[in-house]
Amino acid sequence: MFGLGWPEIVIITVVVVLIFGPKKIPEFGAALGKTLRGFKEEINKDDQESEDSDEKMR
Repeated sequence: MFGLGWPEIVIITVVVVLIFGPKKIPEFGAALGKTLRGFKEEINKDDQESEDSDEKMR
């Protein structure tokens, strides 16, 4: 995991909470989730389109 161990992850988490505050963390999590979901949908759409075009060529 990028060469990070548990102590580093805990330190990063504490720093993020101190900088942004505990109320902003869920907002960041929701935004990150929406972004990742959008990327996955687009990747799946592209994969499906290329499979459909491959089937039409046969």
